[in-house]
Amino acid sequence: MSFTGTFRTRMTSLGDVGLANRDVLFALAIVLVLAVLFLPVPTWLLDLGLALSLSVSVLILMVSLWISRPLDFSAFPTVLLVVTVLRLALNIASTRLILSHGHTGPSAAGHVIEGFSQFIMGGNFVIGVVIFAILIVINFVVITKGATRIAEVGARFTLDAIPGKQMAIDADLSAGMIDEAEARRRRKELEDESTFFGAMDGASKFVRGDAVAGLVITGINVLGGMAIGIAQQRMSFESAASVYTILTVGDGLATQIPALVVSLAAGLLVTKGGNVGSADKAVLTQLGGYPKALMVAGGLLGTLALTPGLPLGPFLLLGGGFGAAGWYAMRGQVRRAALAKLEGRKTAAALPEESVEDMLKVDEVKVEVGNHLVPLILNKNGPLTGKVKTLRKRFAKEFGFILPSVRIKDSSFLPPKGYVISVMGVEVASGEVRPKQMLAIDPTGGAAPDLPGEATREPTFNLQARWIDPSRHEEAIAKGYTVVDPESVITTHLTEVIKDHLPALLTYAAMQKLLDGLGREYQKLISDMVPSRITLVVVQRVLQALLAERVSIRNLPAIVEAIAEAVNWTRNITLVTEHVRARLGQQICQSLTASDGFVPVIVLTPRWEQALAAGIVSDGEDRRFALPPTQVQEFLTALRITIQKHATPQVWPALLVGAEVRPFVRSLLERVSPMTPVISHAELHRKVAVKTVDQV
Repeated sequence: MSFTGTFRTRMTSLGDVGLANRDVLFALAIVLVLAVLFLPVPTWLLDLGLALSLSVSVLILMVSLWISRPLDFSAFPTVLLVVTVLRLALNIASTRLILSHGHTGPSAAGHVIEGFSQFIMGGNFVIGVVIFAILIVINFVVITKGATRIAEVGARFTLDAIPGKQMAIDADLSAGMIDEAEARRRRKELEDESTFFGAMDGASKFVRGDAVAGLVITGINVLGGMAIGIAQQRMSFESAASVYTILTVGDGLATQIPALVVSLAAGLLVTKGGNVGSADKAVLTQLGGYPKALMVAGGLLGTLALTPGLPLGPFLLLGGGFGAAGWYAMRGQVRRAALAKLEGRKTAAALPEESVEDMLKVDEVKVEVGNHLVPLILNKNGPLTGKVKTLRKRFAKEFGFILPSVRIKDSSFLPPKGYVISVMGVEVASGEVRPKQMLAIDPTGGAAPDLPGEATREPTFNLQARWIDPSRHEEAIAKGYTVVDPESVITTHLTEVIKDHLPALLTYAAMQKLLDGLGREYQKLISDMVPSRITLVVVQRVLQALLAERVSIRNLPAIVEAIAEAVNWTRNITLVTEHVRARLGQQICQSLTASDGFVPVIVLTPRWEQALAAGIVSDGEDRRFALPPTQVQEFLTALRITIQKHATPQVWPALLVGAEVRPFVRSLLERVSPMTPVISHAELHRKVAVKTVDQV
């Protein structure tokens, strides 16, 4: 190996060792800073420390300017503490040198302090005192006070907003808008944000205390130096005042300038807020984003240039600069709009033609909207899109069924304000809404609301309604009407459509996914049952039959157990379903319980019980219903009248019949009153309180 290669290898190894032990190096640096507080420091080391303080302060300011968001500099509170302690240690070291050797001349405290005293003050301590006082006022009264207040308010608002943000993350996760990894990342970011702003609230006090300490140390240096110079060094009052004041103010400038730079960095960091991007982008983009404002400002400056008594050159130069900037900004906006339009045309032209295979795919649930409703679906978090996604959480909790993805798109074939809902490629519902208006509904089902607007009918439940201006929202609520926005109208309609078509949406693949989510013990039960005794299609049909009557399948383990019990004596899907319903009796009754704690039911008279039972014809396990048409019509008419007498939006009674006839009564009733639940005596749990409201 050559000498160059060996040298490079050794240097790389030393670099790796240095990186591996940087925690030790950092600890040693902190110990060194603390040592400066107590041990004498030579002038060359003080010069090095002051130069380091100024360099680090400038570095902090540059980082604060270029970071995209405040959290990218989350170590700022720690860095602020370290540089503050460093400046205070250098202040004490310089104080020691000034008081000990100040009588020797301007270089007694090192060349950095001497350079500040000569360059900024010009050897005149009065100028130095004035500049130092101004820097203290700027740092302490203006920058530090404002940054401290912003940090306090930011910390309080951030902590107050944490519960709402956590709920929003959980809602997005439940709705399927984000996955678990993204949810963890957002929670971690939220935690970091609260920690950062809480730390900034405390760290801002370091900057304020540093300014106060610098002022106190400066006063001590002047008074102490003059006392030492006059009493010990036998200097005259004028000589002692001049020498020690120049040294002290030079020392104050050498430490307050870095302090001012760090205070400015802290102010930039806390005022950045929610802006994303470096400070120059945030400021210049927003200030230069309004060409008319720039041109008006340029015109005002031009007017000031022509005002008698004011200098022509500066105002005319600045006015011309502002006007030119506004003109270029306006040209840039026009050019960007043209480019965006051109890119849109190119993108549209470059879209691949839909393949035959894609055309054959059928969307399980699809919502199409007219041209005027496009703003509701413009992005993933649009008003309609966001509400549709929350349906997944609702249906998972209510029915134990994870909805397939709902495809939402615009269609030029629809009326501008119309929408269409399709299930499995078949159009099943449609309606019209008015964007930028509210729908006032009379929940009692009476006449259209007594408000100015367009009379209509609510598309889901066909209730009298009226489209009103949003300004009349409070008035409509005060009159007892229900007021909803257009996207809520579509979402409600979609919800009821999905409820009516849950069996069709529970495809074989969806059912298989539900079964795969069961625990290992139930996987063993399913493998013992399928395919030796039944097929998975039978399980699917049973689940579809439950969903058809809006019975939740969330308790899937109990359903699988009930199916395993039933297949020991029957393969008939209807009989298996009835056995499952009996096992789910407590769940079914709980869903039907009214606010008073009772399950309201309508019962059959013995005449109809006997007539319905006599209409069942059995052929082995196969059963069919053979009731004469006239008798069916009479039964349904009497049933409809009784249900309408007692049904309200708050309470909807169930029909209680015998277990043998329940599936047949349900098949008859769903033609005239599909919302009415039909339960059997076998489904009544022993602890359920039943209240008979009428009989047929």
